Amino acid sequence: MVGPLRVATYNIHKGVRGMGPTKRLEIHNLGLGIESLDADLVFLQEVRLFHARESRQFQRTHGGWPEQGQAEFLAPEGYGAAYHTNCVTRHGEHGNALLSRWPMGSIGHHDVSDHRFEQRGLLHVPVKWHGMEVHAVVAHFGLIHSSRLRQVQRLAAFIEQTVPAGAPLLVAGDFNDWGERLDGPMQAMGLQRATPPQATNTPTFPSRVPVFALDRVYMRGFRCVRTTVPRGSAWARMSDHLPLLVELEPA
Repeated sequence: MVGPLRVATYNIHKGVRGMGPTKRLEIHNLGLGIESLDADLVFLQEVRLFHARESRQFQRTHGGWPEQGQAEFLAPEGYGAAYHTNCVTRHGEHGNALLSRWPMGSIGHHDVSDHRFEQRGLLHVPVKWHGMEVHAVVAHFGLIHSSRLRQVQRLAAFIEQTVPAGAPLLVAGDFNDWGERLDGPMQAMGLQRATPPQATNTPTFPSRVPVFALDRVYMRGFRCVRTTVPRGSAWARMSDHLPLLVELEPA
């Protein structure tokens, strides 16, 4: 009997928290946290491949700045890592990543930036799970509602062009949907929010006192049987978001 597909989505805030003299490196704690989720697929946002200034700042701290990119560093033993940059900044960059304990196919990327002040993208990776090809799309949408609506439209066009009709599909990430207004547009393109029957949406932001359900999994070809959001001081310390973990079964 095939068990549920465990899927997590997590905005890791580039592996660093705080400002000024209180700024601290959390990437090592994040690695332990992600491993403890025991997820088959981990959708990550705000992941760094490199950052020149922060790598110098934290090179002599406990554990130090990882030599490899954060996606590879965070991948538990036996997992593969896929990564693509979304945003290039003065000292480095950051983007989306997928960690998978199942075999991955070719990595694809689609730019959905709506204006020059926010560089946004989709990471697309097909994954083989118990003989089924599941298409995974990692998303991080913009801060303005009108931008998010246009990004949904671009997501729909990308899926139509790239993902076979009716194929199992997961779109997960940080949707920045403070007003809870994206479920309708996502449903219009055939994607349902992963929420168990008779359950309410689970807040993940801010991590210390979560109020908003910004981090989500949208699905096609699955049904959701359980959602979990880890809580506690350790999780609140590592990022401004909490991870969302969902358990899915084929529909």
